[in-house]
Amino acid sequence: MEVATKNILKKEQLEKTAFILKTIAQPTRLGVICLLDKKGRLTVNELCELTECEQSLLSHHLSNMKIKGLLKAEREGQNIYYSLREKQLMRIIEVIDGCNCNM
Repeated sequence: MEVATKNILKKEQLEKTAFILKTIAQPTRLGVICLLDKKGRLTVNELCELTECEQSLLSHHLSNMKIKGLLKAEREGQNIYYSLREKQLMRIIEVIDGCNCNM
């Protein structure tokens, strides 16, 4: 019986997974994750240009992801550079992208 229950995720693990999925479940946020995975770190202005997103909206997304621990921000002079705190986020996107759902 112990082996069978070992493979079942605990409630805390499920809540953590749901928290992360809820945080990234938005096209702009997914785009930011993909860009930061590819480029390493970018400023808000660079991200605005690459995502074609309004700065105020993008700043809201970046702030939310930073508060929730997915991104980190480092100030250099007048620029704030964003990068992924959680490098595994791209793997989540790749796995979901590989699913053959009826969409």
